[in-house]
Amino acid sequence: MITAPSESVVYEGQFGEFTITESDRQEVKLYRAGLCISALSFAIGSFWLLLQGPEPVVLKSLTILFGIFSMGLAVSLIAIHIYLVALHRVLQVFFLTGTLSTIVLAWQIREPLALVVYNHPITLLGVGFTFAALTGIYFKEAFCFNRLETKFLVPIVPTLLLGHLAGVLPIAVEKGLLATWSALFLVFALRKVLQPIPPDIGDKSVFEYLKQQRHKS
Repeated sequence: MITAPSESVVYEGQFGEFTITESDRQEVKLYRAGLCISALSFAIGSFWLLLQGPEPVVLKSLTILFGIFSMGLAVSLIAIHIYLVALHRVLQVFFLTGTLSTIVLAWQIREPLALVVYNHPITLLGVGFTFAALTGIYFKEAFCFNRLETKFLVPIVPTLLLGHLAGVLPIAVEKGLLATWSALFLVFALRKVLQPIPPDIGDKSVFEYLKQQRHKS
């Protein structure tokens, strides 16, 4: 028995029928690949720091790992499917704001980036926008797919960052939150790889309807 190609499957959407193309599938694969790259680099950096402490080689490597993390996140924010274009753009603006802030810090200060951010929490008002964009992805996944790990990640990230910014969290609590964040991020990324592709594409008829509404306005 020959199975029909995925593109020939017709789905019934809220505003009409639609099909899933190979291009749609590639976008989902890119989204997930970006998440895996981000999650893996973030986990390596976090657990290395937690296990070895702020050794010079660790701190220098964290800058490279953060760059890899950011590149993966950039890919995901380009390829992600979000019905509300305005929300998609906000997350991308957050990411660009955080990236530019990071580049300026790395360019102007000779100290390792992680050390600068830790010792000067005010820098999170710029760099932190990168993580705000990531939290937006967690929120989207929690809302759309009811994923348990993202329900924890949504409050963990701002709690750790804002708590460090305000200077109210004990170091042990910060370490615990960072370890939990890293582990759950890995779980989230790996589970996305195993998830069927069509749900990540969403209802294409909704995208088309919203596009038509924008053109009318």
